Amino acid sequence: MLELASVDFWQMWVVLAGVIIAIVFYCWDRFAIEVVSASVLVSLMAFFHFFPLETGNPSATDLLAGFANPALITILALLIVGQGIFQTGAMDGPTRFLLNSYDTHPRTTLIAIFGFVFAVSAFINNTPVVVMFVPILVAIAKRMEQSPSKLMIPLSYVCILAGMTTLIGSSTNLLVADSLFMTTGQTLSFFAPSRIGVFLAAVGLIYILTILPRLLPERAGMEQSLHGADGRQYIAQLEITPGHPLEGKQPVAGMFPDLPDMTVRMIQRGEHALLPPFFEITLKPGDLVIVAATRQKLQDLLSKNANIVRGLIESSDMETESERGDQLGITEAVVAPGSRLIGRTIEQIGFRHNTGSVVLGIQRRSRMIRSRMGEIRLEAGDTLLLFGSSQSMRRLRADRDLLLLEWSKTSIADPRKTLSARIIFGAVVVLAATGIAPIVLASFLGAVAMLATGCLNTRQAARAVDMRIYLLIGSAFALGTALQDTGGANLLASGVVAVFAPLGPVVLMSALFIFVAALTNVLSNSATAILFTPIAVGAAEQLNADPTLFALTVLFAANTCFATPIGYQTNLLVMGPGHYTFSDYLKAGTPLVIVMWLAFTGYLALQYAVGWM
Repeated sequence: MLELASVDFWQMWVVLAGVIIAIVFYCWDRFAIEVVSASVLVSLMAFFHFFPLETGNPSATDLLAGFANPALITILALLIVGQGIFQTGAMDGPTRFLLNSYDTHPRTTLIAIFGFVFAVSAFINNTPVVVMFVPILVAIAKRMEQSPSKLMIPLSYVCILAGMTTLIGSSTNLLVADSLFMTTGQTLSFFAPSRIGVFLAAVGLIYILTILPRLLPERAGMEQSLHGADGRQYIAQLEITPGHPLEGKQPVAGMFPDLPDMTVRMIQRGEHALLPPFFEITLKPGDLVIVAATRQKLQDLLSKNANIVRGLIESSDMETESERGDQLGITEAVVAPGSRLIGRTIEQIGFRHNTGSVVLGIQRRSRMIRSRMGEIRLEAGDTLLLFGSSQSMRRLRADRDLLLLEWSKTSIADPRKTLSARIIFGAVVVLAATGIAPIVLASFLGAVAMLATGCLNTRQAARAVDMRIYLLIGSAFALGTALQDTGGANLLASGVVAVFAPLGPVVLMSALFIFVAALTNVLSNSATAILFTPIAVGAAEQLNADPTLFALTVLFAANTCFATPIGYQTNLLVMGPGHYTFSDYLKAGTPLVIVMWLAFTGYLALQYAVGWM
């Protein structure tokens, strides 16, 4: 019969009560996570200062050591790498291809999209993946004539399931691995979670395909975006230069396939104006293509074609004037009444030279314009569609001749750095997966490379570092240290073992799984992983069992965060686009939690039965 751990230290009971109080405040959501985390830290330091332990006190250095923990540094570095992927639009090419193929192969395309999401989420932080795919799936939902609520929760769940399959698939996995190493000195390899993780992910995907659609609500989708959703047409001009993507292109049935959803109103070739319909015309350097298009279509064209963007930037000297890695964006500006620009053309103004931004298009409600932009004389009330760096946009704030509509600004991915971002991301994965470099080194090198190559600037990298995650994980480490030093972790482990050990290790790990899975849906999965990995390892040691398997139990259970929007950040991200309520997650996610628990228990039982463990 296993004996319970010592319960003589009253400080231990205070710490256990503090853990419960911290969980309540985290779930209450009355106070910011940063405030609760900072309060936990200061309370622990003050408590152990005034009420020291007889057997040795955790110092402030011990309690604050979590902020310098390699796992935390790895998480923050991966967030920066993921932000670089998002900022450069490195995933835009594959996703646009999938979206364009939906019309011809809808079912295959939808499966391919979720397959692509799963594959990427296994190796990158889930948040930027969800951010990239939300608008794509909203567009697909519109084509399906269904509500986005049918696709948003599945997007989040697929990302979470993929995160179980590799060590860097989720920050939770890294925290469990680090806690296991600190407790036992054992390490988890890159693919340590893969065997069980792939099995659990397969079970979860079957649930998503067969049961989840029946549980999801049918709700009205998001309203159309303010930017470019009203169908207003801008007159824009594309200059064909040597090596331009449109060089050598010919119309098909009078339309140019490389300019989708755009109307070519005129082609200026030297002194001659070629008007539609267009037949047997081959675009060549020197041509000016005058098109009418909505803001969204112009923005899409810039985002997906690096060569078009590069040409615009070089011609406007943005590359030399803007800060390295400065963000590109599109905004609108109205020609003010009494402006000095009235009656002058864009070329006469010297707009590129004076502002560092490019006029993509001109919109005039009063009449249709069919002429090259260089010949259009501006009038009061004309709306200019501007493309440039953040620095050039800031300079326009002081321009009294233009009313800058900053609310209309939309940031776009900078495709000039797409290749660099892909190489860096691939190198991080290869270095970590092959063991050539530790994960912390590979991820940190990736973050530094993103900055060094200009994929991100320092401000963008700083925004990628979520202070809530930083403080939450740091305070969770402090709580874990306090639990261990006071004997609270051993007490909980002894209690779990005393109740479930007589029933065998399978029942013990099954009970641990469902307990942690229930808690991870009301508390951060990162905090749950940090708090319960030492407890699971302690239970394994008392049973003389493999602590690695017990640590993996915590890893998978902490990732089973499907039942609440606060269980995981991607659940929160899709809550708005899907118009979900809290109860929607309970209805859709609670059965999945139970299914994952049963699948894990069944897997363990089978493995022990055939002696594979």
